[in-house]
Amino acid sequence: MSDPTATPPMAAPALPSRLRLLIPLVVAFGFLMEQLDATIITTAIPDIAQSLNATPLSLNLAITSYVLSLAVFIPVSGWISDRYGTRNVICAAFALFTIGSATCGLATSLPMLVAARILQGLGGAMMNPVGRLILLRAFPREQLVRAMAYVSIPSLLGPTLGPLLGGVITTYASWRWIFYVNIPFGLMAIAIAWHSVENPRGIARAGFDLPGFLICGAGMVLLQFMLETVGRGAVPFWADLAALAGGAALMAVFVRHAHRTANPVLDLSLFHIRSFRVGSLAGGISRIAINAPPFLLPLLFQLGFGYSAMQSGSLTFVVSLGAVAIRLVNVWLLRTLGFPRLLIANSFVATVSIAGFALFRADTPHWLLIAYIMFYGVVRSIQFNAVQMLSYADMPPGRLSASTSLGGVVQQLTMGLGVSLSAALLGILAGEGATPTATDFRHVFLVIALLPLAALPGFFSLQPQDGSAVSGHRPRGATRPAVGD
Repeated sequence: MSDPTATPPMAAPALPSRLRLLIPLVVAFGFLMEQLDATIITTAIPDIAQSLNATPLSLNLAITSYVLSLAVFIPVSGWISDRYGTRNVICAAFALFTIGSATCGLATSLPMLVAARILQGLGGAMMNPVGRLILLRAFPREQLVRAMAYVSIPSLLGPTLGPLLGGVITTYASWRWIFYVNIPFGLMAIAIAWHSVENPRGIARAGFDLPGFLICGAGMVLLQFMLETVGRGAVPFWADLAALAGGAALMAVFVRHAHRTANPVLDLSLFHIRSFRVGSLAGGISRIAINAPPFLLPLLFQLGFGYSAMQSGSLTFVVSLGAVAIRLVNVWLLRTLGFPRLLIANSFVATVSIAGFALFRADTPHWLLIAYIMFYGVVRSIQFNAVQMLSYADMPPGRLSASTSLGGVVQQLTMGLGVSLSAALLGILAGEGATPTATDFRHVFLVIALLPLAALPGFFSLQPQDGSAVSGHRPRGATRPAVGD
């Protein structure tokens, strides 16, 4: 059933050549800093704990506080950008993130570090969805594939570059520089954004949905807490079950609230638009799967094969090289195949490539490991970029800010679920307190490999013309991209 209130997407005006580079650069800065700081701290935990007179286990608060802050404040990003303008909000987000980073580096106690990480998360929660909104409003639909291909690279680099960069900085400088390096990038991003990004405001909303924000925020905190702790022994298993049940119950309450409220903090009616629904939900299932190997591989190399942390990080980083290598080919693939055929075909390839990690052995030649991991990086990048662009390909201009908020929440949850599901499976197979073996990792890879297949019903429901304004693919007999069902 089509959405009778939806309007067809309108093309953005052509940009001057200078802004075609500067605007994606601003957004890329935000994506990279947000993704990097979610993982860069992991390899520095022992040094930070010693410096702050804390236990390494308690440093988990510095990681979860950042991720929980992201989860809570993403829903409000669309309302804030509509009210105050995208340029003002993105500059404020960079400023908050930069101040939070500087405060992290200056931290003299664990509570001070946790408070600074929450401030970082508040800035990061604005940077990603508002940055995506800036791109969607600035570029004509036919240029979005190329622009998104560049700015999505940091999202793929962060999870693999973070632990490696964190280890290098901690080894050769000080853990405080993990946070200080954000300062020049943040200041540069503010300066570029202020002079290159316009400041449009969206359609004014009657008021902020405070009850919905509190219900959704509490639900997101509980769900994200469960995702961050399940299978890691940080809290009792019953606490994770309680968090899951409480989070699910609150989100169910929010769904009911959203259907009864004129301007909910997250507009669930956006799921009536087929390309957004499939890109967010079926694409979310894909995202769970493709984000698991960057978490599993470093553990496999160190725990299963006995590699050093530096060797492990160097090999895992190759995933990012594959993502960079494929960025220009993405444009050709989408124009040639269109979203439905590309996502269906690549889901099968993703399943096979993830299952292939089960064949890794400690004596597998490094050149073969590097080649295969780089190939997986290509597959991961194709899937990540395609589902991200599909979600907004047919979105009416007046609903862009709401869609980036809802899409950001779904992305945050599904990316976290890829890690937590992998950790939980490892914990179940290895047994409580035991170190996972290489065989345990092989079984987890085989289970995770089934997830891209679970996304196929959603991708098969797409019509050939869905997203064609962005992909450039023109199926036979289609006149314009469809919006809705």
